[in-house]
Amino acid sequence: MPSPILQPVVALVLWSLVMWVWLYATRIPAMQAAKVPLNPNATAAEFNANIPPNVRWKADNYNHLMEQPTIFYAVALAVAVAGHGDGLNAWLAWGYVGLRVAHSLVQATVNAIMVRFSIFMLSSIVLAMLAIHAAMGLF
Repeated sequence: MPSPILQPVVALVLWSLVMWVWLYATRIPAMQAAKVPLNPNATAAEFNANIPPNVRWKADNYNHLMEQPTIFYAVALAVAVAGHGDGLNAWLAWGYVGLRVAHSLVQATVNAIMVRFSIFMLSSIVLAMLAIHAAMGLF
């Protein structure tokens, strides 16, 4: 039977793909409405100046899902390989994923910075707890 911690790993990958679809489902129509030229020499700032903030938020969040979660993937896979992917480790992994989904929904919709920051900090603490618990089981 596969390690239970692999379920939240796959769930976060699937959520990242949901955000990817959402970003393009909003970005492409916004680009068309603003008649944004497809200029490979334009800077990110020049491109973003033509896109409404509420559209950019989805792309910003997708980028965030490519950053800190890489640590989550590494720790979760290490724990799974070591045979410690159940119990508290699985619960922490699910907690991290749930918080990242909540962070995405806040950032992609209302982008309330203090709410988003609070969720991010809580998810970071959960990730740190997972990493420390993993280290305790591996060293």
